[in-house]
Amino acid sequence: MPRRPIPEFNRPCRFRAASASLLILAVFTLASCGTKEAKVLPEKAVNVQVETVQTRSLRPFIEAIGTLKAFEQVVVSSEIEGILRTANVEEGSFVSKGAVLAAVDDRDYASELRRVEFALKQAEATLVNAKAEHGRKETLYREELVTKQQFDDVATRLAVADAEVERSKAALAIAKERYAKTRILAPMAAWVSEKKISQGEYVRNGTPLYSLVQIDPLKLLFTVSEKDIGRLKVGQDVQFRVDAYPDREFTGKVSILYPTLDERTRSLMVEARAANPQRLLKPGLFTKVILYTAEARETVVVPVTAILYEGKKLKVFIVEGDRARETIIQVGNKYDDAMEVTDGLRGGETLVVAGQQNLSEGAKLNVAR
Repeated sequence: MPRRPIPEFNRPCRFRAASASLLILAVFTLASCGTKEAKVLPEKAVNVQVETVQTRSLRPFIEAIGTLKAFEQVVVSSEIEGILRTANVEEGSFVSKGAVLAAVDDRDYASELRRVEFALKQAEATLVNAKAEHGRKETLYREELVTKQQFDDVATRLAVADAEVERSKAALAIAKERYAKTRILAPMAAWVSEKKISQGEYVRNGTPLYSLVQIDPLKLLFTVSEKDIGRLKVGQDVQFRVDAYPDREFTGKVSILYPTLDERTRSLMVEARAANPQRLLKPGLFTKVILYTAEARETVVVPVTAILYEGKKLKVFIVEGDRARETIIQVGNKYDDAMEVTDGLRGGETLVVAGQQNLSEGAKLNVAR
């Protein structure tokens, strides 16, 4: 059967239907694009608080932890043998230089001293007689009234008598020294830290009797990091505190900078001398040391809470326009709630002091007023 031709009047209808479909598709496409653009949000500002970076007149210092040591510490020992007759000084006592700490029975030593003194007197008398006889024989010998042998015998007796006097003098010096050593004296003004013997004990040369410590002045020992060594010198003032007297500050002066560093800690031992006239301080006390290294100077300081720690780096955020700029800083000493900034900031810059934890480089800021 032959196909029927499509009536001409149907073709425009089909074209209009297709055009309508395309128009509807375009409308939906545009609507879709409009929806995506509507999802792009405006940049959100971070709320922060700021302060102007200040400078203050501050004195640079080094902080350290130290220990107090006795200035001198000695063990007093007996230098002779014998029974200890007295040992009345007790532990905790203060003794002056030259004070008697103990005494050894001196009767044998006194007897020996008297014997030697008598022997010296005899030797001196013999020497006087020998000199007189030598003078007479010398005159007779010149007149050839005695033989040379007789004169030589007198000269020999004179030499022997003279030598005996010298020997007796030496023996007397030894006897006096031994007798003096029966009294054991304090070699310095100090405190008795330990009594090692009791009255009635037999002591020998070298027997320890007492331990003494000198605590005025005291030694203050502390270590300083190698980076601060260049700021040290002998004679610098030192301030320190101890827990025993939290409201008091004590002072001293650097007396020794040790010549070598500890290879493990890379630190230098420093010794200061501290006066202790009231004897409040004791060896062994733990100390918190401050050593001022220069005169006061203008220094940039920021609140400690404004600093962010990122590994070994320290940073802050400053305000530029309405944006945050990250700044790496170097710090020095801490002064209460403020930190010295040695590099990275200038006085007068605007510093973020609250809200900086939420910031990144270039973030938009909403500064609280």
